[in-house]
Amino acid sequence: MKKNTIVLFFLVFSTITSILLLINCFWPIAGLEYITRTDRLAVWAITAILFIYYRSLNPKPQLAPSMLAVEKDNGKAKDKPDVSFKDVAGLEEIKEELQETIDFMINPEKYRRMGAKIPKGILFYGPPGTGKTLLAKAVAGETNSTFLYASGSEFVEKYVGVGAKRVRTLFEKAKKEAPAIIFIDEIDAIGSRRNQDSNNEKDQTLNQLLVELDGFNTDDTVIVIGATNRIDLLDEALLRPGRFDRHIYVGNPNLPAREQILTVHTKNKPLDETIDIKALAKKTTGLSGAQLANIANEAAIIAVRKNKKHISIEEFEAAIERVIAGLELKNPNILEKERKVVAFHEAGHALVAKLLDTEIVQKISIIPRGQALGYVLKFPDEDRYLLSQKELEDKITTLLAGRAAEQVIFKEITTGAKDDLKKATSIAREMVCSYGMSPLGTLALDEYYIKYNYDTIRLEIKKITDRNYGRALELIQDNLQILHTIAERLLEKETIDSQELDLIFKKYQRTTNYAM
Repeated sequence: MKKNTIVLFFLVFSTITSILLLINCFWPIAGLEYITRTDRLAVWAITAILFIYYRSLNPKPQLAPSMLAVEKDNGKAKDKPDVSFKDVAGLEEIKEELQETIDFMINPEKYRRMGAKIPKGILFYGPPGTGKTLLAKAVAGETNSTFLYASGSEFVEKYVGVGAKRVRTLFEKAKKEAPAIIFIDEIDAIGSRRNQDSNNEKDQTLNQLLVELDGFNTDDTVIVIGATNRIDLLDEALLRPGRFDRHIYVGNPNLPAREQILTVHTKNKPLDETIDIKALAKKTTGLSGAQLANIANEAAIIAVRKNKKHISIEEFEAAIERVIAGLELKNPNILEKERKVVAFHEAGHALVAKLLDTEIVQKISIIPRGQALGYVLKFPDEDRYLLSQKELEDKITTLLAGRAAEQVIFKEITTGAKDDLKKATSIAREMVCSYGMSPLGTLALDEYYIKYNYDTIRLEIKKITDRNYGRALELIQDNLQILHTIAERLLEKETIDSQELDLIFKKYQRTTNYAM
């Protein structure tokens, strides 16, 4: 007999006895008149204990899966942000573009009188860390709208119908809270192209999102803002007008924008009088807004670590190295032979970069950081949007110069050029497949063509890298004295800055033009 059955039997018996004893208190029953008060209390207590124990053996059943139960609104990500456009630095053109949408939400009647409809969706796309989420919050803050945040991955479930239900719930909540901004981060998690191999649940979630975007009541001032790093993955039905009406590219900031971003992130920090924000902005070409914010924060942390009252240029330079190159290893266990190889490798990069004038060499170091045993910090003298074929080949030559120096000095190569080879191959691949800078002609090759003509494309890529590796070897051979001087100085001091590198070149008075 099962345990709970036995307990139930005794519970029933004890309950009947307790009821009879209770009745006996008011109407005497024959045979029970001699039972004392203590005995009655004992029986009642046993009955209560048996009842509690029996309940513990039979917990309340749960519905499975629990995710299909009605989800309660826990208030997560429902907010009226206090962020405005004043907190968004360096995106002036985008803020100007969004002003119209903001005015539409604040004064919808004047647009409706003209027959204009409010944009249903705005899609921010671009590299990570450029301020897409901050822009969405600022739009909500400027319009005093409810900000409903959701990540694309929150709608992806293995149970059919859960994702679609969450989409419906989100849009219903937005209509109740109107005016509202729905922000879907990483929208490519649910909005990627549908095909025969797609997951059925994901497709249902995307279909529901498309229906909701179509079914907006024109009286509801609700705007959907999506953000993605990969717009090329999104389904065409999601991108068409009437759903995401406006596509806005949010890229890495240019020089004036970087200056504004650094000013915003250093306004509450005690800076040294010698700090030049514009000079810092020049040293951070190609970095995103998130990286710039991280640099300002790291500089403050380093200053505290050094017990300083003000943040100087030394802390900012250390922070730039920390963000770009990684964490410095304090006690590296490196063989002297390896240290010498690294010194000549980095000297090769710096030498060729200086000769070809591809970028300004800011610092050369053989102090290990992250996974790198050494590094050369370089940045262009100005923001560039277009690069010529010669400039791309110069970049490849500079990347391969480290391996070329190893081969010239030690007559062998090491694994230290792994990252250089990857970057050089990537540039050469773009030249062949995207820029039409190869004998294959003026073609932009798609993935289908690349798949079935890989050998031909690989040979063209190899021709570019081999040609520029030969250039690097030639430059190294022609400037061995400078290479040895840089490497020896690195072995002695571990770090060389741009001023010291200029002095080395000035000493040898190299004025030869090494352009192709």
